[in-house]
Amino acid sequence: MRKKFICGNWKMFAPAWEGEIPAFAENKIVAVAPPFTELSRMSERLKGTGIKLAAQNVYFKDNGAYTGEISAEMLKNLGVSYCIVGHSERRGYFGETDEDCLKKIEKLAEYGIAAILCVGESLETREAGDEYKFVGTQVEAIFENISPAAAENIVVAYEPIWAIGTGKTASAEQAQEMCAHIRATIAACKGSDYADGVLIQYGGSVKPSNAAELLGMEDIDGALVGGASLEPASFMDIVNY
Repeated sequence: MRKKFICGNWKMFAPAWEGEIPAFAENKIVAVAPPFTELSRMSERLKGTGIKLAAQNVYFKDNGAYTGEISAEMLKNLGVSYCIVGHSERRGYFGETDEDCLKKIEKLAEYGIAAILCVGESLETREAGDEYKFVGTQVEAIFENISPAAAENIVVAYEPIWAIGTGKTASAEQAQEMCAHIRATIAACKGSDYADGVLIQYGGSVKPSNAAELLGMEDIDGALVGGASLEPASFMDIVNY
């Protein structure tokens, strides 16, 4: 049975998260992805809590003259277990492509860091009725080309762009339908046995009030949480839905 995986993405915010960090059920995977400047501090803060450390981005080279970039080895040395790849903000603002995502996923795998691959459509794409084709193409670009080593530990996060930071949330049924489509697309690339084991998160204005309904869906194995993860009590309400 697939575990539920809840990851908080702090984006370019640096919440304090001081004081005692609340406990959560041991049958779940929990992680937070702070900004790079907070990774070292949070690595120490999270010791003994069971919460994993995630990064928001990585570069696909080991080292070199790449001003402003961070390598997978640097993340590993900070205790990072997961790394977000291909978030719509990275794709939209910084031109990150499916090819870039695959390179990052492969490099992360070399250092034992699991990728959280983000996919999702814009409102215009959904209104045009092309959402399944669009998201399917993003998924195929990775799973048709991923190496066996990288395929061993990868998470997919479905984040409809129109629901990120807008207060709008895909209905539980809409989210389930797309996550089921993602799983079916993975199955077409890698086989149903493999696809059945892949964790698929939903992200897009997830909050304590809608977590239980979303996470109760058959093909939704967790959540990639934005704003609601900035305050530990709110985040743990989602974790302990």
